[in-house]
Amino acid sequence: MSRPGLDNFRCFNKIPLMGRNLKFSVGEFYHLYSRGTEKRKIFISDKDYERFLALIYVCNNTGNLHLSDYPKANLKNLLELERKNQLVDIGVYCLIPNHFHILIKEKIENGISIFMHKLLTAYTMYFNKKYERTGILFQSRFQAIHVNNDNYLKYLFAYIHLNPIKLIDRKWKEEGIRDLKKAEKFLKNYPYSSYLDYTVKDERLNSKILNKFAFPNYFENQESFIKEMREWLNFKPLL
Repeated sequence: MSRPGLDNFRCFNKIPLMGRNLKFSVGEFYHLYSRGTEKRKIFISDKDYERFLALIYVCNNTGNLHLSDYPKANLKNLLELERKNQLVDIGVYCLIPNHFHILIKEKIENGISIFMHKLLTAYTMYFNKKYERTGILFQSRFQAIHVNNDNYLKYLFAYIHLNPIKLIDRKWKEEGIRDLKKAEKFLKNYPYSSYLDYTVKDERLNSKILNKFAFPNYFENQESFIKEMREWLNFKPLL
């Protein structure tokens, strides 16, 4: 099976590692990710996922919103809070038990650094208090890759959105998908990524986290996006 850009990104199951010695630039795209220290889970309950999603939204703000001021608010209420200017544009996100991915565009100078510091600090404080623990939660600093290739940028829409499949088919990237229908059904019911924001015609409230217009329009409609994801799911690795 041939995919656009596949010669450059032959190993779908691997992302090139890069240290944090890069300088973020306004208008540039970056793939950010981080995992729990010692590969521990950073999301244990549905409330943990919802808290992180709420923080992605409220921390993307040049002002200061503190969730502690809204102790009884649910995710829906928090996503309706008014923000000031945004620090970054977010095009894709995915949360799975021990790590997360975000595809992001720097909107203002130091926007990514400020946003990620606010996000990870706030979530660590929440998690440590809830589970009565101390110390770091995330493994070192968050990792960042500068996405300066159009094929690679488009590829990340698939790589990030299909990450949850490993929860039901751990070796699918190395050995190929075993049950396509099961995989597609799982993605349709997985609430902790932006996959549904690209596949469901009725806009959900979570879509307020995203600014799709800041990213290239690779997909004409929901059907073209689903087709692209299905082609990646059908990808057969070279043995």
